[in-house]
Amino acid sequence: MKMIRMNPKVDGFLRKAKKWKEEFEALRDIVLDCELTEEIKWMHPCYTFQNNNIVLMHGFKDYCALLFHKGVLLKDAHGILIQQTENVQAARQIRFTNVQEIAEMEPILKAYIYEAIEVEKSGVEVIFKKTAEFIIPEEFQSKLDEIPTLKTAFEALTPGRQKAYLIYFTAPKQSKTRVSRVDKYMQQILDGKGLDD
Repeated sequence: MKMIRMNPKVDGFLRKAKKWKEEFEALRDIVLDCELTEEIKWMHPCYTFQNNNIVLMHGFKDYCALLFHKGVLLKDAHGILIQQTENVQAARQIRFTNVQEIAEMEPILKAYIYEAIEVEKSGVEVIFKKTAEFIIPEEFQSKLDEIPTLKTAFEALTPGRQKAYLIYFTAPKQSKTRVSRVDKYMQQILDGKGLDD
């Protein structure tokens, strides 16, 4: 007999859910049936295997989703995994808009969850792009060349903080917007802080 352990914090999350409540409850039942540990991480129900994140439930305006933390490593036999944005390297989502979809997909969802558990057991890791592989927009590069202390401060940041800045600075289509973003965050970089610190 399977032992299902429900986390009271997830009960609280579900009570507060204004949208996707039925869908979350259906997804919760499916995931718990796969014998994962239920937790709250990043303010959402997260399901772990031996303290490693496997899948997270979250909702958006137009859909709710299961987010597989190492989804890029899954075979995706049904072609249903979605990369949220081009900058997401490891995680992949399966999206839903109603409870019926979830019920119809239950066997497939369980297969994906069990595959994700096997990936975790195998110890395979996602190979992330190195910071050097990200584009440095010319507007930022010119400031790095012009201000040596800025270059030193940027290079002293953690790789994750460097990537966040590069993605943020590169995103705008117009040069003047890129310049504005660089100017706005130069002091924060000099202070050794990340984009969201």
